[in-house]
Amino acid sequence: MTIQFGTDGWRAVIAETFTFENLRLLAQGIADAAAAPDWGDGAGQTDFDPRLMVVGFDTRFLSDRFATEVARVLAANGLTVLLTHADAPTPAVSFAVRHHRAAGGVMITASHNAPRYNGVKLKAAFGGSALNEQCRRVEVYLADNEARARGPNLMDYDKAVSAGLIKRFNPMPAYYDHLRTLVNFDVIAGNPQRLVVDSMYGSGRGAIKGILQGTGSEVFEIRGEMNPGFGGVHPEPIAKYLGATVGAIAAGHGAFAVITDGDADRTGAMDGRGQFVDPHRIMALTLQYLVEKRGWTGAAVKTVSTTRMINRLAARYDLPCYETPVGFNHIADHMLAQTVLIGGEESGGISIKGHIPEGDGVLFGLLLLEMVAASGATLEEMVGDLLRAVGPAHYARKDLRLARPISKKDMVRRLTENAPGQIGGLTVVKVESLDGVKYVLDDDSWLLIRPSGTEPVLRVYAEARDEAAVAALLGYGQTVAAG
Repeated sequence: MTIQFGTDGWRAVIAETFTFENLRLLAQGIADAAAAPDWGDGAGQTDFDPRLMVVGFDTRFLSDRFATEVARVLAANGLTVLLTHADAPTPAVSFAVRHHRAAGGVMITASHNAPRYNGVKLKAAFGGSALNEQCRRVEVYLADNEARARGPNLMDYDKAVSAGLIKRFNPMPAYYDHLRTLVNFDVIAGNPQRLVVDSMYGSGRGAIKGILQGTGSEVFEIRGEMNPGFGGVHPEPIAKYLGATVGAIAAGHGAFAVITDGDADRTGAMDGRGQFVDPHRIMALTLQYLVEKRGWTGAAVKTVSTTRMINRLAARYDLPCYETPVGFNHIADHMLAQTVLIGGEESGGISIKGHIPEGDGVLFGLLLLEMVAASGATLEEMVGDLLRAVGPAHYARKDLRLARPISKKDMVRRLTENAPGQIGGLTVVKVESLDGVKYVLDDDSWLLIRPSGTEPVLRVYAEARDEAAVAALLGYGQTVAAG
């Protein structure tokens, strides 16, 4: 049995590899790693209780049971566990780690993956994803335990509760208090909006609607009930899974919509015409708003697959702009080391200064509501103004399912050595290999080809000045990727 952490934790198919037995073994490895005296060294973390852990879970099949098993293993190793009393957003659980000064946390979730998957996200004391060295440490302990045929320690749940080693808690009140320091609810109350909130049956259900009570906003929530099968779709806030959102807008239930994914660490939106507003535009709108309306400063950090509108805005505001490999953990590294105004990735994980170094779909749904309320314009008008200022920018991604493993190193070498001089009549001015291979063209459009870190998939991304150019770039990318 081999468990390896990917871009953001470990994910596997329920009942195949993601089993109670394997999860208990992993939990033992986490307990061993967290008990080591140098657990927090890589992040410079010292102000935490080394015997305290937080465990949360999403709405997936058996997630609550899986979380309880993790808590039982941690308790059997002498750790005190704060276990959420119900499903909760990943950012709320991550914030609880920092708020309670815990050594770390475990979130049972497969995020946006298909319903047949579940997974584990490991959290560090600073309230974000565990560092690579912490994940590797867990893998070392896991392998060592397996080599020595050492099974997990396991404590009876009721005995652990009686002994005070497992404590149920609600992470939402403290999380809400923190969000109120980041979102201007007076602005929202001053110009109340009618909006649709689509929770996609995930653990963000009820979160945005709950905190907006008393602001005058009319919130119509859809897909907010418990449905471990997610209605047969991936709980990912991308256009092809948002038919229900389009229907709610068309039925007049809101002037726009905000969407969160399966564990609410990603965001998406839809305007009043039923057009998807992707995370690229949400991130760019937020950067523009925080600088021009709040007067914020700091660095902008983005992954290689995120819009270059961020680069253009950062240049306009004379802010440093950094590009990272895909995965919010790379953005978190910058947020831990310097003042970052905004950091985000194309998949919808975005955070801001003053928040935990982790994507937060609940926060960005609220910030988008604040921006609409402050502007006095519709979301579609705001997007139009943005594109006129720093666009046009059209984006698309194509996922190619792999029949066999692919060597990322060999693919990067091949695509770099055979880099074209032109694509679609535009000159390739830069070839980057930070994560996969990225061709940047002379009009600031780009094509990126990279293997996924969480699925057997090759991803092809493109951004260009119009949709025809995006399609041409994707077509070229699929051809060379297959070669």
